[in-house]
Amino acid sequence: MTSVFDGTGKYVACTVLEVGPCVVTQIKTEDSDGYNSLQLGYGAAKSGKVTQAMSGHFDKAKTGPKRKLVEFRDFDLLEKNLGDVVTVDEVFVEGELVSAIGTTKGKGFQGVVKRHGFAGVNDATHGQHNRQRAPGSIGAASYPAKVFKGMRMAGRTGGKRVKTKNLRVVKVFPEQNLLLVKGAVPGHKGSFVIIEK
Repeated sequence: MTSVFDGTGKYVACTVLEVGPCVVTQIKTEDSDGYNSLQLGYGAAKSGKVTQAMSGHFDKAKTGPKRKLVEFRDFDLLEKNLGDVVTVDEVFVEGELVSAIGTTKGKGFQGVVKRHGFAGVNDATHGQHNRQRAPGSIGAASYPAKVFKGMRMAGRTGGKRVKTKNLRVVKVFPEQNLLLVKGAVPGHKGSFVIIEK
């Protein structure tokens, strides 16, 4: 992340995203597939890291192997052909709102205080011993004689697909294929993020 001053002099926290160049690897139309979409490939991959089927897919588009493939339905640039390059300034303009889809950071097995925001036992007195971060009661006794599904308990945290909406595009750098958006996006540094309009 970084930060910039906007037009009014306000200090804005931003995330720098490398968006492209993306290559058109497949075009789906209403006649052949039942809907219109554009499949974009990003990031060069080693030829030994892709299957033969995917290698043929990339050969058909006359492009090298790509690390990430994403399909966008009803894309505005449907006049593109296989192998054409889509740049950041063709799609995004400053000031518009976008959504970022990514996988959040995995935090492993965590307790209820970190995972669900439980307060724990606030008082450390009155005979409490090592109970400050415990979940407390999780159900009744002989009836219902079970723990209901969905009970907030300790478990694995993070590593989920999340969509962050209404991120404002602060700046577009077409020379470096960079996009500056206000706020944070899901995922760790270097992870793949899908940007939707």
